[in-house]
Amino acid sequence: MSDRIFGVFGVLLAIGFAFAALHIEESFLSDAVGPKAFPLIIAVILGLSSAVIAFKPDPEPAWPTFGRIAEIAAAVVVMMLYAQMLPVVGFVIATAFAAAFLAWRLGSTILASVLTGVGTSVGIYVIFHLVLGLSLARGPLGF
Repeated sequence: MSDRIFGVFGVLLAIGFAFAALHIEESFLSDAVGPKAFPLIIAVILGLSSAVIAFKPDPEPAWPTFGRIAEIAAAVVVMMLYAQMLPVVGFVIATAFAAAFLAWRLGSTILASVLTGVGTSVGIYVIFHLVLGLSLARGPLGF
């Protein structure tokens, strides 16, 4: 039943997306394809895949226990706090804490989680900021 609900929701979303795409105004400087083509392609793919889900659902899923749902909710809260803390403490610190918490909840030990968080944070900082030159949120320490 949940697949059918999800599929119907996806079809309705695709219809709304296509309707919005058809109302995009074209300027006189647009290319041959126009600005409506890509959103319409996405709407068609979403609509077709959602229709398949609605008409050919999987067997009923085994829903997670309350404890697992609480862990998922905690992960969502951590990601929301991460977004709020980025401008306050900066990319490196916020990412280290978020990645460490998520690694811990995925089953790592505390020490491995901290190392994963710091490694992920510093690694992404080095690649995206130092190598590629992209700007990341600066914290009180300047990085």
